[in-house]
Amino acid sequence: MMHTLPLALLLAVTLTACSPKYDWRDYRSKDAPYAVLFPGKPATQTRSVKLDKLDASMTMTACDIDGVIFAIGSAQLPAAAQAPAAIAAMQTAMLNNIGGAVTSSKTLDGGAREVDASGKSMRLVGRFIASERRVYQVVVIGPPQKIEAETVETFFSSFKIL
Repeated sequence: MMHTLPLALLLAVTLTACSPKYDWRDYRSKDAPYAVLFPGKPATQTRSVKLDKLDASMTMTACDIDGVIFAIGSAQLPAAAQAPAAIAAMQTAMLNNIGGAVTSSKTLDGGAREVDASGKSMRLVGRFIASERRVYQVVVIGPPQKIEAETVETFFSSFKIL
């Protein structure tokens, strides 16, 4: 009888280890030409925003896993020449949302901008991308201790413009 409890405990730990925190699923946007893997079931919302001096309709698709938000925002602009200002405005708005400052920034192949920022007990890791007249923000936001490099990389590397 003494071995029953340790066996039950071992079985419970094993089953818990088999339940994934992340349930990666393929997502293809109906509003913009992209595909991505989300770590859970995403929800979508569209609203009007101001990007620099430009009014735009932005669609946000996001999911929350254990207090970490994985999100894609996209908007179509009247002209491709407006993309650099729109990207800068998207980045500034995201930084303001967390009351943060950029801790590192780099430009990737293809011109996308990647930032890592910290503020108000939150961390933001984001990619800001322009493709012709469309702009995208691919972001992970949450408490720094809950953001895992491997999940950020999976999310970012799965994002594809179609």
